[in-house]
This record gives sequence, C-alpha cells and structure tokens, in this order.
Amino acid sequence: MARKTARPISKKEVPKKPLPRKGWAILVAVVALIGAVTWWLAYRNENDWTFIRQFGIKLPLRYAVHGIDVSHHNARIDWDKLKKTQSEGVKIDFVYIKATEGATHLDREFARNWREARRVGLKRGAYHFYNPRVLSGLQAEHFIKRVQMQPGDLPPVLDLEVAAGKPDDIIIRGVRNWLTLVENHYGVRPVIYVNEHYYKKYIAGHFDDYPLWLAGYSRRHLDDLADNALVLFWQHSEKGWVDGIRGFVDFNVFLQEPEAWRVTGKP
Repeated sequence: MARKTARPISKKEVPKKPLPRKGWAILVAVVALIGAVTWWLAYRNENDWTFIRQFGIKLPLRYAVHGIDVSHHNARIDWDKLKKTQSEGVKIDFVYIKATEGATHLDREFARNWREARRVGLKRGAYHFYNPRVLSGLQAEHFIKRVQMQPGDLPPVLDLEVAAGKPDDIIIRGVRNWLTLVENHYGVRPVIYVNEHYYKKYIAGHFDDYPLWLAGYSRRHLDDLADNALVLFWQHSEKGWVDGIRGFVDFNVFLQEPEAWRVTGKP
C-alpha cells in the first residue's frame, strides 16, 4: 500500500477549544455590566443635568421653566438683582413666597416680597405652611385674608411638612377642608407641596385630583413617583445661589410643557 502524505491543516480547520462554563459566566456578566453602565449613564442624565456656575448647582435643563421659593429666612431680597439673574440661557422665571402659617402667623417679609415680585415682573405665587394642631378653617381664613391674588399669579399652595403627632385621618380631613375653602374663594385649584414620604402617607389615594409640588433633593428624576398624579413643580435643591439673595435658596422646576406654563395660574 502506498504511503499517504499528510496534508497541512489550515488555521481555520483547527478545532476550537470550547470555553469553560466559568468562562461563559464571566463573559455574560461583563457584557451585562457594560450594558447596565451604558444605560445608567444615559438614564441618569435624561433630564440634562448641567452645572450652572451662576447658581452653584446642577439644573435639569430638559425643562425650560425654573424658579425659587423664599420666606423671611432669606432676609431682605434685592428683587432688581434677582430679576436680572441669568446664566447660560437660564433665568428665574417664577417665585413662590411664604405668606402664612397656622391661624395667626404672617411671614414678616411677605408683604414686601409679594409686592416686589410683581413690580419686577416675576410670576409669583403664595404658600401657606400647614399646622395640624390648628383648625384648618381658621388657617384657610388667615391665608385668604392676607393674600390678594391678581390675574397671572400662580395657584395658592398648601405646604404640608409636619404631622405634629396627629392621626392620619385628622390630617387628611384638615387638608381637604383647607383646599376646599381656598379653592372656593380664589376659583383656582390649590397645589399641594409635600416630600416623598408625606406624599405616600397623606396624599396618594386621597388627593389624586390635585396638582402637586414635590420635594426631592436626592432624586435625579421623578419617573417612579406619583405616576398618575399631575406634578407641576419639583423642588430639586435647597443649595442654590441667586443674585440678590444672601445664602442658599431652594430651586424648583416646572415639569410640564412651556405652553402649559403660559396658562398656569388664575386667568
């Protein structure tokens, strides 16, 4: 029998050694990690968070309308400087001003702040700090007596931040009474200001037909909170800076479309 000469084997014909199970697990984990990181990097900045040096914080530039809220804690404000504040295309479009608290307290800077905000042409709104220890009807009367709204003003706000040891049903009943009385007087539905905890505890399921102003400083978005609610404002930082105000100031953003902003407030 004639002897056959062996044919050289090409690289393509070299059998590949199968990857061990452990190797496959590591490969899958690495691919998954890369995908997760890529998604996270894109998702975390879906609101276009951008540091604005003039304001000292990152702002969600996905939204066009930005504002602040103030009280006597911000001392005497230079409203002309505040109005002129602008940086990288961002300016202060609105301001919410503390008016009242409980049934007797009037913020000592309210009258001046309310007057000056209108003078310089800033869209303004007034808020009431709710005290669960005080009859809600008296609190509503106090706010109505002190706050004279004009066409173009933002809706009144009920600021719910303390429970004062009161049962949940008492707080919910009092909040509903205040909202009803204030809405009947001004002819516009009030906004409820709460943090995430109070939203879940007192608002969700009880006041779903009211617009919200949510406070959330550690959040990058509100997508998984209040899915079925109408969230008008998001207070995203308490560490901002603005010309005309000494010290930190709260920053907020209007979450709806700019077209809706033009009709927000009493017609």
